[in-house]
Amino acid sequence: MRMPKLLRPGDTVAILATSGPCDGQRLAKGVEAVRRMGLRPRVMESCHMRHDFLAGEDELRAKDLHTAFASPDVKGIFVARGGYGAARLLGMLDYDLIRTNPKVFVGYSDVTALHVVFNQICGFVTFHGPMPAVDFCDDEPFTMAEFKSMIFAAPGGSDATSGSFLANPPGHPFTTIVPGQAMGPLIGGNLCLLASLIGTPYEPDTRGRILFLEEVGEAPYRVDRMLLQLKQASKLSQVAGIILGGFSPETLETLHTPISELIATEKKPTLAGLACGHTSPNLTLPLGRNVWLDTVAGKVHLLKAL
Repeated sequence: MRMPKLLRPGDTVAILATSGPCDGQRLAKGVEAVRRMGLRPRVMESCHMRHDFLAGEDELRAKDLHTAFASPDVKGIFVARGGYGAARLLGMLDYDLIRTNPKVFVGYSDVTALHVVFNQICGFVTFHGPMPAVDFCDDEPFTMAEFKSMIFAAPGGSDATSGSFLANPPGHPFTTIVPGQAMGPLIGGNLCLLASLIGTPYEPDTRGRILFLEEVGEAPYRVDRMLLQLKQASKLSQVAGIILGGFSPETLETLHTPISELIATEKKPTLAGLACGHTSPNLTLPLGRNVWLDTVAGKVHLLKAL
């Protein structure tokens, strides 16, 4: 899995909408936050469009992605917000173009569909992290500090995160579901999106991977149904390990049945409580990056990037 060239102050980043339409005020705050990072934001047309529940028609949103990946002066791509609609683009994308122009690509929630194909089809690391029209507006200190440490190159152009750990902020403890250790590429994202890709040409390959899952606002029986779909498709039995992120407002107690009966029964090293997803603070995860998971010590170690 290739590591895209990390960002430097002064770089241009494209801000685009692959899913739902943007709120203008929140987008403006997010764009200003990008400037404060020392980056040059280029707001794409999709951020200003609305097509029912989408940020413009599919062709426009796909065009913005292609333009951002093809433009040599654009060094990174920040998806403005989630919602719904990214999966509608999967059959329209020029994967050869994207594969030959790997860039820092950031987003979460509905953007999970794009993380899966960019990791699996295009072969480069992407970043499950905060978005301009969502998290940037809140300017939560831990979220933004961790985000910048992940996407910016260290002095000399190196990856500053090699050998480091994905660590929760104080007061956010991990919970061991299944004790053990595992190593593999970190993949995953939003549970609903991953389940919806099963049976399509874009379904996630979980073999030997560390699978990260997060979800929000779903009743326990709905979480159970989505996990059952992954389990019956052998996606859980094939993993090396599992990390559960934000499931707010649900708690591990309300999800006891699906976790204990569908996840723990696979007997894969499983850690819960990673502060990532639809939650604040919100960690940035390098999807596709090799990690070492120790669920007893409660540590996720980032191995050296290629």
